[in-house]
Amino acid sequence: MTVTRSRRVLHVLTSHATLGDTGAPTGFHLGETVTPWRRLRADGHAVDFVSVRGGRPPMIGYDPHDPAQRAFLADPAGGGLLDRTPRPEEVDPAAYAGVLFVGGHGTMWDFRGHPALHALARHVYESGGVVAAICHGPAALVDLTLSDGTHLVAGRELTAFSQVSETARGLADVVPFSLQTALEERGAVFSAARDRRSHVVVSGRLVTGQNPQSAAELADRTSALLRSRR
Repeated sequence: MTVTRSRRVLHVLTSHATLGDTGAPTGFHLGETVTPWRRLRADGHAVDFVSVRGGRPPMIGYDPHDPAQRAFLADPAGGGLLDRTPRPEEVDPAAYAGVLFVGGHGTMWDFRGHPALHALARHVYESGGVVAAICHGPAALVDLTLSDGTHLVAGRELTAFSQVSETARGLADVVPFSLQTALEERGAVFSAARDRRSHVVVSGRLVTGQNPQSAAELADRTSALLRSRR
């Protein structure tokens, strides 16, 4: 069965593998990938993957005791696609009704200010599609401008991994910038729940989630918006 644009969503993954100067590994967050993948597909959407540099992106958050993660990694339409992800420059944004910027600390190094990611999200949004981002994924939104030169996040309510949470993990001085502060400087109206609590904000066709615990709600809210656009 052919999947139409109205049912196709693109997951964007980081290609950055090292947590600053710590030497610790980072990458895209598997839990923030699997939960939306499962829920969107269950609602009839197809999900594709792209990564900043293409190929096999680095991954964090794998739980070998999680059957959903194991099933995803074994699925040709899930983990089977991760070995050969295209770069954002190689995909047609017109093919997608939605784009999800998956989190993981790696995004803090390669999502912000990336011209191809901006062009991709801008096209999806200005074509009436949905832009979603979770945890550190909103790093892609910080410098994202629309065709009229305004920042997508200006005046919009949203959430992301908070500065309080970053500090609590001892990483406030490791990441290259404060995600919360950068979004607020672009005019975003930022809100956050307590650490490790689900918190999702919908502002028009922009959907943001605070942390991995928000993945299920973010997927459901994104899917509902996609259904309403058909």
